[in-house]
Amino acid sequence: MGSLAGMYRTALARSHRPRRFAALVGQDHVASTLRGAVDSGRVGHAYLFCGSRGIGKTTAARVLAMALNCPDQSDGEPCGVCDSCDSIWAGRTTLDVVEIDAASNRGVDDARDLRERAMYAPSDESRYKVYIVDEAHMLTREAWNALLKTLEEPPPRVIFVFATTEPEKIRQTAAPVLSRCQRFDFRRVSVSDLVTHLQKVLEKEEVEAEESALLPIARRAEGGVRDALSLLDQVLSFSGARVEPDDVRRMLGLVAEEKYLELAQFVASGNRAAVFPFVQDLIDEGYDLGEFVRGLGEAWRVLLGLRMDPEGAASDLPESTRAAFASAAADFAEEDLLRYLMVTVDFEASGRFRRSTQPRIQLEALLLRLASLTSFVEFSDLIAALETGDPAIRETAVKVAPARPQPKRSIPAPKQEKPAARPKPAATSEPAAQTPDVPVATPEERSAPMEESQPAAVNDQQTESVQILGDSDPRQAWHETIGALRGRGLGAEAIALSGAQIDGIGAGEVRARVVPGLLEEVRAFIDDPIRSGTFRREFARRVGTRPEDLKLRVESADRPERLTAAEAKRQRLERMMDADPNLRDAVQELKLELKE
Repeated sequence: MGSLAGMYRTALARSHRPRRFAALVGQDHVASTLRGAVDSGRVGHAYLFCGSRGIGKTTAARVLAMALNCPDQSDGEPCGVCDSCDSIWAGRTTLDVVEIDAASNRGVDDARDLRERAMYAPSDESRYKVYIVDEAHMLTREAWNALLKTLEEPPPRVIFVFATTEPEKIRQTAAPVLSRCQRFDFRRVSVSDLVTHLQKVLEKEEVEAEESALLPIARRAEGGVRDALSLLDQVLSFSGARVEPDDVRRMLGLVAEEKYLELAQFVASGNRAAVFPFVQDLIDEGYDLGEFVRGLGEAWRVLLGLRMDPEGAASDLPESTRAAFASAAADFAEEDLLRYLMVTVDFEASGRFRRSTQPRIQLEALLLRLASLTSFVEFSDLIAALETGDPAIRETAVKVAPARPQPKRSIPAPKQEKPAARPKPAATSEPAAQTPDVPVATPEERSAPMEESQPAAVNDQQTESVQILGDSDPRQAWHETIGALRGRGLGAEAIALSGAQIDGIGAGEVRARVVPGLLEEVRAFIDDPIRSGTFRREFARRVGTRPEDLKLRVESADRPERLTAAEAKRQRLERMMDADPNLRDAVQELKLELKE
């Protein structure tokens, strides 16, 4: 038993707990304020310490209690070595400093007991009674109500310190308490401060370590001093008298940076075939796939930072690692790295990987998608290519929008002399001479067979053959009209009209199919000559006929279909092209496809 007792060692997080305000890591704003309050005798009766776990809230509360009760206190700092300081620092029970775990003492009876004990004076008139309540957000509403009066009118020389990781819960259950406490928000400790602190701890422990070995520990701790010391404890048990970077990676299960650089190389080249052997190597080398996914987002972030700011980004990385990532970042555009980062973040946030029983397949699917994403090209470059006819850009242009199948256009007949206008109904007194210079077929011409102008038959019932009245496809003219009048002659109707499908046109009549949910809205708009007058005139002009000769008939779609992802993408593209004619030209000229 004696040998086993000799093997026991106090954890670093306990043995290296600060004994003075100046020793608090990364919390200078809290330390200086509390030290000044003790030195000037302006200590509050209640404090609320907020912040994430392991960053020094309870430690700061203990140091405050030590400073208030230390007989050798100087400039607001406790001596840290007297019997009073040593008892409080070690967490031993004393008459004047009481620590309460609110997670297990959260009820109203516990609060009443605390209230009664607070009424007793300290053991000495020169001392303070300090109650440190940890996990204060766990107290019930009734418990807070029982303490409220005591916090408002506390007994003399009694101080409450509440520590919590979730102050919003206190706001929800006991908002009046917040106005009765001085609140201090503890910050997460930076990586550089954590590395410096770990180096000081290792010096006291007489252990050597390179900074590159401590960086992964500091990053994994995520700003928590206690977590960093706990991880360092694990590494020391594994490595002995010297901490090596490889020992840290193996102990923490971290993925080597070389793996992320290898991934970046085949993603940049679009080599999808490399995905499967890459994942197999990860498994064969014993890497945890979940750890790899967690580090993947950080790898894309570092690459993006170095691509945007080669001199200032990723300054905490070792120089050799930083140079390797900077070289890899040069193979990507900023926009591409941003897309890779967003895809990875969305994948991790979805939770599919954590819930999946086949994480390997999930990871392979993610990497295949990353390797399949094509390079980003500025739209302004595409427009410039159209204007200048640059073949290089045309050949390397990325598909960014799906090319919508266009109906076959009828072959326009040769222009002939203007025929006589069609007789108007009796109600119309306008003479035929006012007909604009647009060829209009006579009844005889309409009845005559015109094989060369007949559109090709389409098997799909939902896309009937379309006869062209003018120089514009009526389907295209319909959407161009909506885009041209959006905000000028069309308001909310533009959304309903955009969903209409032009099924047929002939004898001056356009038929539009609308889903039942929008049928009445579209029909009311078309039937109102005042509201639809501008739309009719613009649409008639685009299809090459007169507004008075144009008949718009709105019908219900017989079988409304579920909106598929492809159809939603097509409609989105149509709206984009309606808003920007240059985009329509680019899509049609370069046969572009919408990827994202």
